[in-house]
Amino acid sequence: MKEEYQKALAAAQVPVLVLDQKWHQLFVLSGKPETVLMVEKELNQLLERQGKLNNDIKDLKKTKSKLMDNIVQNMEGTHEENINDISSKKLSEDRRLIDEINQTIESYEDELLEIPRQIHETNGRLMAATMDYCYDTLRSNKEQIDEIALWIAQVRMDLKKNIIKKQNREINNKQIYSYMHDIFGAQILDLFDLKTEDEEKMN
Repeated sequence: MKEEYQKALAAAQVPVLVLDQKWHQLFVLSGKPETVLMVEKELNQLLERQGKLNNDIKDLKKTKSKLMDNIVQNMEGTHEENINDISSKKLSEDRRLIDEINQTIESYEDELLEIPRQIHETNGRLMAATMDYCYDTLRSNKEQIDEIALWIAQVRMDLKKNIIKKQNREINNKQIYSYMHDIFGAQILDLFDLKTEDEEKMN
């Protein structure tokens, strides 16, 4: 099962994650863990290397083109045997530089052929590290959601109980006051009401 899982991941066409703004948004709340940062750095370095090689090859081809033009200009209207020493040295130097450029371009192009595979492999590792982080976060969030849900349920239960208690006390107070009124009369109740108010103010 693990082999099938790894094969499926390897075959998955995942965009280069560091170039996807939504991927970066995954880490907005808590930041990127070290496991993700390490692979992200590696992937960025590969992309930078790929871009540099492409630019260097363009620059080398421009330089090679200029050298080729120099050779043609130096040889125009002059037979090989009549070329003077300075021109001969210049031609030799230009040819040597062109050979070096060709070798460098070939080396860079060989490296460029290998980089996409490295990018794909590193991007796959970054995807795996991202998935680990995301699923850990989902599990942690779920645990907290469950805890908060239990707390809310308990608070609701306590709230209902306290509402009933409050209503019972209010009903009880009304009954007591009504019975007192019937038993002692309004005049005595008014006196005790005033006395109670004064005591409350004193307190």
